[in-house]
Amino acid sequence: MNELLLVSILSGAILSGTPLLYATLSEVIGERAGIINLGLEGVMLVGAVVGFATTVKTGNHALGIAAAALAGALFNMIFAFMVISRRANQLASGLALMFCGVGLSALIGAPFIGSRIEGLAVIRIPLLSDAPFFGRAFFQYDILVYLAIPTAVVLWWFLFRTRWGLGLRAVGENPTAAYAAGKHPLLLQYQVLFIAGLLGGIAGAHLSLALAHTWAEWMTAGRGFFAVALVIFAKWNPLRAIAGALLFGGAISLQLQMQARGVPVSSFILDMLPYVLSLTVLALWGGARRSAVPGSLGRVFQGTE
Repeated sequence: MNELLLVSILSGAILSGTPLLYATLSEVIGERAGIINLGLEGVMLVGAVVGFATTVKTGNHALGIAAAALAGALFNMIFAFMVISRRANQLASGLALMFCGVGLSALIGAPFIGSRIEGLAVIRIPLLSDAPFFGRAFFQYDILVYLAIPTAVVLWWFLFRTRWGLGLRAVGENPTAAYAAGKHPLLLQYQVLFIAGLLGGIAGAHLSLALAHTWAEWMTAGRGFFAVALVIFAKWNPLRAIAGALLFGGAISLQLQMQARGVPVSSFILDMLPYVLSLTVLALWGGARRSAVPGSLGRVFQGTE
């Protein structure tokens, strides 16, 4: 494997893994609070289209990212209201949110199909970016790539080193006991799903603003569901999610590089690689990680505030 190909695969893994990491962090904190959100795909789509539309209209990428994050958070509040206030089934509500996001993003994005923008500016780290191999592979990316790992670290710190994080994890394990101890499960869950929506919106924005530079319907291509599998792989830990996102991003990058180089393998088989990896992760880690699953994941809290 020559150096150019290796650099291409590594950089592709990092770029493809970045939206996966933001999406996985979104799902990690939601599930830590006891809520599984299968509608993450829809949240990402709404973030992608709002971020792209805002950037087209204003010419400002920062505004596009901010609008995407806010749109993702507000859209996720629909899910929060259904599962927290109305105590609806989480799986059914998540799927409904996903299809709603698909339709809403197609409606908003219809006038922007075919539009193109300049992607997020590449930031070269002085000295490091000039290194022969590592410079091209690790130090020539946009701002969202550079912020992805610090975001995971900060989220880990909040989850495991603060009283807020302790309360959140307590709600995810046993909301009734947390309520009896003076915590506010419903409020905490609303807070968590708002933050999760912010991260999901940013994940979608990175797809449209940094990777595609355009808008296309259902451009997430199942990444929201990848994120659910990555949460299991990461054992509900934000730091472990970094390795998982790079692994899945590497699978996407590898299949793209193989197709670009005309490898004599059916393109349909290559397209299946990331999905096969997802199924493999679920099969291998599903039982082994059972002890790490938040105790009340998917259960409806029947108490009152």
